[in-house]
Amino acid sequence: MFNSKFRGRDFISILDFKKNEVEAMLDLADELKRKFKRGQPHKYLEDRTLFMLFYNQSLRTRNSFEAGMTQLGGHAHFLDPDKIYMPALEGEEVAYSTERISDVARVLDRMGHGIAIRMYGDPVGWQNGKANRIVREFADWAEHVPVINMEDDLYHPCQGMADIMTVREHFGRFNGVKFVMSWAYSPSVHKPLSVPHSAIIAAATVGCDVVLAHPEGLELEDRILKATEKRAKESGGSFEITNDMDEAFDGAHVVYPKAWTSKHFIPPIADEPMLEKTEELFAANKHWMCDEEKMKLGADNVKYMHCLPCDRGYEVTDDVIDGPRSIVFDQAENRLHAQKAIMSLLMD
Repeated sequence: MFNSKFRGRDFISILDFKKNEVEAMLDLADELKRKFKRGQPHKYLEDRTLFMLFYNQSLRTRNSFEAGMTQLGGHAHFLDPDKIYMPALEGEEVAYSTERISDVARVLDRMGHGIAIRMYGDPVGWQNGKANRIVREFADWAEHVPVINMEDDLYHPCQGMADIMTVREHFGRFNGVKFVMSWAYSPSVHKPLSVPHSAIIAAATVGCDVVLAHPEGLELEDRILKATEKRAKESGGSFEITNDMDEAFDGAHVVYPKAWTSKHFIPPIADEPMLEKTEELFAANKHWMCDEEKMKLGADNVKYMHCLPCDRGYEVTDDVIDGPRSIVFDQAENRLHAQKAIMSLLMD
């Protein structure tokens, strides 16, 4: 039914897809959203099965995938790793409680039509990049079905797709849109780098003028920054980094203030997680908050975005997130439609 160039491909990072492919996904997401609103059936994945492994909590991700598979005519299986034999990398198996990923992936590969995984933070001991390695290990062993990344420690590509879908809905374009991904203070340091990574990659891929703002010590991964810069040049957009939140917000069309942890205090840069050091760094930057004064720095039509859940009273004030310039619930809703498009194209 759909373009065969998507069929069976894994969806681990938006970097694995070209601009025209990302735009094709967005076009299908728009179509599926219209059909959903009109009550038109769109059972493109009738009798298909998606296996979902959740190592972390979830509200939007789990429900959008489950609802999406139902609306597409298929079924999503929720798999709690604690209730099965925990999938483990070779050499990390524990008798009677784990099962090697190569075995788990090959079993699920033969029973269904897709595997989706969410893993970051505590399940991998805050070893940055290990969760992504595990997701890719599943992909290596699942020969016949796609593996979809529902968020690991490096990427959250489904969120990134919903982000840019929402931008296009509100602005009707990408070029000329100043998209600001900014760090913001939270009392919790348990925040992976995946959302800001995927947000800047997605926005740069489609041609936004991307600005990354954060205090010193909260840099993103160098290779992600290089890839974002390359994508921005290819798409006709731009990419810059600043350590000044006010400077970033000046003239912005989209602001996306969110906390993320410091890569400097977790492995592999640090020998072990030193979250108390990150807490000190966070505490020194409590003034990085999105409030009405910050929003006034943006363009007249500036919009506030967040992947949710947000830390109200820290990352953002209530009057901003509940105000007329907030589009966070459009963003959350679009998780459903963006993921339905991804699943339809990959699992068709």
